Amino acid sequence: MKRLLQIEFIKLWNSRSSRILILAYFILLTSIALVAAIKFDIGPIQFHLAEQGIFNFPYIWHFNSFIIAFFKLFLAIVIVSMMANEYSNKTIKQNLIDGLSKKEFILSKFLTVLTFAVVSTLFVFVVSLILGLIYSDYNELPIILSDLEFLLAYFVKLVGFFSFCLFLGMLVKRSAFALGFLILWQVFEMISWGFLRWKFFDEPTTETIMGFFPLNAMFNLIEEPFSRLNAVQSVAKQVGETLVLDYQVKGYEILIVLAWTLIFVYGSYALLKKRDL
Repeated sequence: MKRLLQIEFIKLWNSRSSRILILAYFILLTSIALVAAIKFDIGPIQFHLAEQGIFNFPYIWHFNSFIIAFFKLFLAIVIVSMMANEYSNKTIKQNLIDGLSKKEFILSKFLTVLTFAVVSTLFVFVVSLILGLIYSDYNELPIILSDLEFLLAYFVKLVGFFSFCLFLGMLVKRSAFALGFLILWQVFEMISWGFLRWKFFDEPTTETIMGFFPLNAMFNLIEEPFSRLNAVQSVAKQVGETLVLDYQVKGYEILIVLAWTLIFVYGSYALLKKRDL
């Protein structure tokens, strides 16, 4: 496995665009720390974002894993480009000639996906821990260690999403077309939601059905964190609304995403196995 990873990272290192995108991704992850420094002081209006509780333990695990997940598109571009370059540079054919089996080739790509997901999750953990230790009002160890399941959900979300990108890169063989297909699939899921809701089912039933679609399943792993903020809860109470939402990570949703991950990885292998290179 170490040999397979070395092969992949040599390819990535030799690609200038991949180096830039990976670097930009981790710079953006680090930049969330700058959010803590945002202050507004306009006459009587004084606002310090860090004082709104977004960096309190254990809420910070939920907030950061939800927000930072949107940056995964940077690595998605790297992954589809990684597959496209294999065909355009004919390195896939050369790897197979040099003795790499098709199963090992797909395994090397999936190991790269796992590595990206692991490093990104560790990065989020470290950044969140540092911000929490600096700004959180609650620093007791049991509180710090609670809600860490959001990091697990973040990891599973990345693995599932990157595996989808790997499959699209293998299917389309062109990075631009693969990314375009990804956008079209998102639009398809949105249209499907509207069609099912309009024609057939009530909203809860529609949400349940859409929870089995890949991108919706990945998004559902981490619920939006904003309605948990005290300020939002207070505003809701003032207008007569009570926000009672379930923010917990659900095991069956993780299983759905893992099932899609297996489908995408096996689908990538099946495509490569049948394809005449």
